[in-house]
Amino acid sequence: MMQIQSQLSQLQLHGMSRSWQALLETRKYHELSLSEGLELLLQAEENERRERKFRRLTRNAFFRYQASIEELQPGTTRGLDKALLSNLATGEYLAKGESILISGATGSGKSFLASALGHQACAQGHSVAYFNVAKLLLKTKMARVDGTLIKFFEKLSKTRLLILDDFGLTHLEAGQRLDLMEMIEDRHARASTIIASQLPISSWYEVIGEATIADAILDRLLHASYRIELKGESLRKKY
Repeated sequence: MMQIQSQLSQLQLHGMSRSWQALLETRKYHELSLSEGLELLLQAEENERRERKFRRLTRNAFFRYQASIEELQPGTTRGLDKALLSNLATGEYLAKGESILISGATGSGKSFLASALGHQACAQGHSVAYFNVAKLLLKTKMARVDGTLIKFFEKLSKTRLLILDDFGLTHLEAGQRLDLMEMIEDRHARASTIIASQLPISSWYEVIGEATIADAILDRLLHASYRIELKGESLRKKY
């Protein structure tokens, strides 16, 4: 029996190894048929690998908050529709490459909502990247200087869900407009983007600044997107 557990560990079948050890300790292995035991071990291994992938994806995403869909409190007073949230939780928007645009005052829960949707995407096996917009655009500026910009854009384009938080805190400079346009263009109808902003969507045009680029960016974002406008008193006042 111990040899079986040793072989499972050597083969890095850690889920199966732990499940087998539990069966030995509880002496329940003899109560199962071969097919029942094998099914139990395989399910344990599948769960282990899924959980390990989830941990890796969330670690690489750099979320602002550790949040989950279950922690969200939908309601008309906060502007978070329960039916819409349930729909987004399925991840169908990711398969279609649709975007989510979240607006609301400071403390209304934009970043928490974006983080929760990102964690849900990770749980479904999708790669996610979470960025503060100002820091992301600084990163692209530095990447242009050291010659790694194209490689960085390629990495972003392959990310299933890109979350851009704190959009619109400052007006964009010429180079920043082009970088944002490149990112949105690479993802259009192929991968999903979540943008969270204190400003209403109607003000995003002025933030981007240059008419032609603003038209191009917003046309791609607004064409196939869900819009969420969070309302109510700041959640931060509760703490």
